[in-house]
Amino acid sequence: MDKENQQKRDIILHIRRFDPERDESPHLEQYTVKVEPGMTILDGLHQIKQNQDSTLSWRFSCRMGVCGSCAMLVSGRPMLACNTQILDITDRALTLAPLPNFDIIRDLVPDLTRLFEDHVAIQPYIQGQDAEEMENPTGEFFQTPHELEKYLQFSYCIKCGCCMTACPTMATDREYLGPMALAQAYRYNTDSRDRGYESRKSVIGASHSTFNCHYAGECSNVCPKGVDPARAIQLMKRDLVLDYLKLKKRKKACRVMGIPSDVERKPSIPFPPYTVEQK
Repeated sequence: MDKENQQKRDIILHIRRFDPERDESPHLEQYTVKVEPGMTILDGLHQIKQNQDSTLSWRFSCRMGVCGSCAMLVSGRPMLACNTQILDITDRALTLAPLPNFDIIRDLVPDLTRLFEDHVAIQPYIQGQDAEEMENPTGEFFQTPHELEKYLQFSYCIKCGCCMTACPTMATDREYLGPMALAQAYRYNTDSRDRGYESRKSVIGASHSTFNCHYAGECSNVCPKGVDPARAIQLMKRDLVLDYLKLKKRKKACRVMGIPSDVERKPSIPFPPYTVEQK
């Protein structure tokens, strides 16, 4: 046996399957995958689909831990399949299932409608104090490095749903807004350029929202990008209490830095030609 085959190992994947047109309830099916060092869970799924079962379904896109599409439950823990190497977590077997706290579309594909609706509810965009400047900018809003650091960590969220899967409140309260949406609300509320706190307050201060967080901290433990939603929610609780007591500090107006008149802009880089003729 050559050295390459010696490094390979047979790993059993127990995959939760569900086809709504055929199955009454989810069930486990077993596949054996020949795994070599460096192979990710996503690679293993592709190997199964190509060589063993073409009906297996899951969601993926970027393959590099950026889009969050391939999040799934890996032996009881939510992870991204694209940047989790199989041999890093097992040398015998592992179990794959769709993210809990969401409905199942098919096999490992969860229905993330709830996640995106909650995200839209917190108005995830900068609302400036100067509508005219926002619509017709004359320059850039000035922001110090310290002001950037206040929200930068929370801007790394990729909306994968891992935090909502691990949240015990999400498991018991179908109306709970969830750690992803609440952390993003804090991200925008903390941005020095944003003035949307008052319009978001009716959502983040309502029932089934910020104060329903029990601070279990599991959302932060499983985040693949190192975001700390639990911390964001606790800080937002403080802001809501200070606002109720009329003690919350108002943000200073964000200055607009005009375009310097004595600086020449770098020439624009031309677009490359089309590889296929456009009609």
